Amino acid sequence: MKSIFGYLKKHLREDFNAASYLIIATFLALSILLNYRFDLYKEFINTRHDMVKVICLALAYAVAYYLPLTVHCLITKNTAALKSRRMWILSSLGILILAVDVGAPYLDELIDLLPAEVRLLAYKSAKNLLSVFTVLLPLIALYHYQPHRRSFYGLTLREFDYRPYFAILLILLPILAIASFTDNLGAYYPMYKTTPAHLYWQVPEWVTVLIYEFAYGWDFLTVEMMYRGFFVIVLSTYLGRPSVIAMASLYCFLHFGKPELEAISSIFGGYILGVIALETRSIYGGVIIHIGIAWMMELFGYLQKAY
Repeated sequence: MKSIFGYLKKHLREDFNAASYLIIATFLALSILLNYRFDLYKEFINTRHDMVKVICLALAYAVAYYLPLTVHCLITKNTAALKSRRMWILSSLGILILAVDVGAPYLDELIDLLPAEVRLLAYKSAKNLLSVFTVLLPLIALYHYQPHRRSFYGLTLREFDYRPYFAILLILLPILAIASFTDNLGAYYPMYKTTPAHLYWQVPEWVTVLIYEFAYGWDFLTVEMMYRGFFVIVLSTYLGRPSVIAMASLYCFLHFGKPELEAISSIFGGYILGVIALETRSIYGGVIIHIGIAWMMELFGYLQKAY
């Protein structure tokens, strides 16, 4: 725990600027307010289909990333970071990868080819496993475009200490248990809802639950590779410490289809995980915390559903 606090202290000492952080905080607060007040994501983006949805997502993510980045770099007089051609190319490709992954174009048409009984499970699982093709393969291709290759997007265990991250999960356990009783989160979890898939396949329902939860957990690995591995570890080569605040803003927009409380907390969680990734050059801490929180919320959701 001391090491994590040390990382945060060092990062804030070198990166924090009151004016910049205030402007970015105001931008995110207004974005959250407008999104949840008018259901912008659900009504104007999620209702679009295929490549139209991908384009809408790419535009939203571009605003979420480049506006805070530009503001921070201009105010802190770090304009050299904005002049890197490779940074603009890589970040633009990263935003496109995210838009395709979240938009999942043509997935609905493929799922419609399956028996009706398994479509919901198949869609929810495929939406998460799709990142093998929409995130992992593009990142492998982009890896060879980078001149400074140390680890594969932070997938390194060198000098990695897992203990602080499991300690954080223990601290969060009672907090998440209480939060799961709120209407905002209680209605959202568990992510897997009962489907007739287990009846169709003639297997116990826990089998289909495990299929979904495996796919759900896998997606968090690629999320960490993308947000902390790519947008922080890789782009910090060109941006330095501003890569963290820009990523945290982008990460907030990823959560706009989820409960409002989750979108707000993602700013702080994304920022902290970004600092950890920047300092350790590893994303495994974020993977542990991310999957741990996700599966705990699922567990609390199942327990409330059962009792």
